[in-house]
Amino acid sequence: MDSNHIINYLVRMVVPLRREFDRKLDVGQFMHDFEYAAEVLELARNSVDPRLREYGLYVEKLMHGARIADSKPVADTPPKARATTSSKAAAAPQADPQADPSSASEEQIRTAMAKKYISGLR
Repeated sequence: MDSNHIINYLVRMVVPLRREFDRKLDVGQFMHDFEYAAEVLELARNSVDPRLREYGLYVEKLMHGARIADSKPVADTPPKARATTSSKAAAAPQADPQADPSSASEEQIRTAMAKKYISGLR
């Protein structure tokens, strides 16, 4: 649960809750007392203010971890493609000039150094 994100929305709910229900929202108690949090979220759900209802639903989703269910799963490489890629790498080993500089030619070392410089952060 990302408490900073939840607190941001709770702070937005303070004024609408006080105006409509004459209820003071204690953010610290909300974060630690589940019964209090349920009461506040119930009030927000029954509000006539659409923003307060939206904030309440969003905080409720964050509290229950729905953000994980809403996210798309990371696409995984199919096992066949992974096996093919790894077998190609094993079939043709390349000399790594940084791993063993004595086995690499001067040209390979310069190319590796240039590549590191060009692709690195400046």
